[in-house]
Amino acid sequence: MDEKQKEIGNMKLSSSAFGNKEVVPVEYTCDGDDVSPPLTFADVPNNAKSLAFIVDDPDAPMGTWVHWLVWNVPPNVTGFSKGENIIFLQGKNDFGKLEYGGPCPPSGTHRYYFKLYALDTMLDLQPGTSKKQLEKAMTGHIIEEAKLMRTYSR
Repeated sequence: MDEKQKEIGNMKLSSSAFGNKEVVPVEYTCDGDDVSPPLTFADVPNNAKSLAFIVDDPDAPMGTWVHWLVWNVPPNVTGFSKGENIIFLQGKNDFGKLEYGGPCPPSGTHRYYFKLYALDTMLDLQPGTSKKQLEKAMTGHIIEEAKLMRTYSR
């Protein structure tokens, strides 16, 4: 088995604040401090040139709501700390900001997907890029993906 085959499906994304499919603690939402949660990246493929990160809510009434976009994260970065001031390029979320925007559903229980992508390139995108533009730029460059899903309701 070659090295690339060994790496497929190994990358991990986790948080010390919540597990997969758990309810997000209030401090990471608009009802609390609205700070980004601590995140840990593990087993990033050796051939990755950069990491990209998307947080979105597919249950929003008007379509998928974007909470956070980050890209061109060096592959040796092992995560983000709670409320970290992110120095990497960020896109515009659906709150109109270039930063984390926590869960803030109008009603019901929503799912929030944290998605980490290992890419074989750096992306030539400007700050404020949209999720659609980021996903288009990542097309054909994703080596591996890891997901973490959590829920929140008000």
